[in-house]
Amino acid sequence: MKISPINFAFALSFIFFISSQAGRVLLALDALRLGANPFAVGALSATFSVFPMTFSWIAGQLADRFGSRWLLMAAAAGSSCGLMVPFFSPTLPALYVAAGMLGLGFSFYNVSAQNLVGILGKPGEHARHFGNFTIVAAFSSFIGPMISGFSIDHLGFEMACLILALIALVPVPLLGARGGVLPRGKRRAGAARSTGGILASPGVRRVLITSSLVILGVDLFQFYLPVYAYQIRLSASEIGVILSMFAASSLVARLIMPWLIARSSEERVLSYAFHIGAVSFVVIPLFTSAVALSVIAFLFGLGMGCGQPITMMMTYRQSPAGRSGEALGLRQTANHLARVVGPLAFGSIGLAFGLYPVFWGNALMMASGGLVSWRDAARRNVAQ
Repeated sequence: MKISPINFAFALSFIFFISSQAGRVLLALDALRLGANPFAVGALSATFSVFPMTFSWIAGQLADRFGSRWLLMAAAAGSSCGLMVPFFSPTLPALYVAAGMLGLGFSFYNVSAQNLVGILGKPGEHARHFGNFTIVAAFSSFIGPMISGFSIDHLGFEMACLILALIALVPVPLLGARGGVLPRGKRRAGAARSTGGILASPGVRRVLITSSLVILGVDLFQFYLPVYAYQIRLSASEIGVILSMFAASSLVARLIMPWLIARSSEERVLSYAFHIGAVSFVVIPLFTSAVALSVIAFLFGLGMGCGQPITMMMTYRQSPAGRSGEALGLRQTANHLARVVGPLAFGSIGLAFGLYPVFWGNALMMASGGLVSWRDAARRNVAQ
């Protein structure tokens, strides 16, 4: 059966992202099982981003120069090895090692896959291809947490780690056998330049800022909602279903996103997304039932589900010729910087004052992002 390169890329990403999303949920719940406090859970979230923050730009440069095939294989193998660490050593320090390896693998895979999606499409196809890429990610985010939750409940944490490690490894033989259909990199003079040329653009800088706010809001939601649900004694399966509701609504948001953008603008849709996220964070501590939290998670996904594909497309569109991987890598670097600083800051708040201020502080951050995006939309209207 012949499969097109773009669909092959989507299939590989779907498999890898399932293991990655499930792994994040598993490690957070395992940390709680081992007695970690909110600050330790926040530090675990930050560990996902320490290495990616450093190497995402390098991953983008390598993708520009050498193509994505071998980077994708290395990322999948590294993530699989990371998920095996808690299997052999079920301790809290092992979870931090696993989080670092999983985060590094995800960073290299995500930058390479995003750049590959852009290269495989003509200019008129980029919006559709990037939209489909984020839909693939949404499907995997829907399935991943449920696999994690049900595996933990029925098989235990160690066996759940083994299952996810095997899933993460699947792309390696597939790329070895069929990776030749993917385009190779092109050595361009532009790839060797410093990041100054990219960062000199005010539009790129604003996209990096808003992208960081989007990713931080989503990450903190996915980490602290399980902490809150655990405190009110919901089961792992219920927590997995709640997070899957967020992924399901993210899929809905990405399906209607092109229609929304066509009738407004990227900046205005992004502003609405931030404000929906702010409202969701405000009301989370007011409810204790799994049904109510599932509804809130669905609402949050309807808003923030648009954020990542919009900032991804804007970054690719504004990148200099031959440096799309580098620009997407810089986006990841900015995102992971936020992922390091944000969880530590909010973890400290949670340790000192409890979870309520964590949620309400996130709501304020989302509202600030909405204001910035609204001003960008107004600035764009004036320019036109």
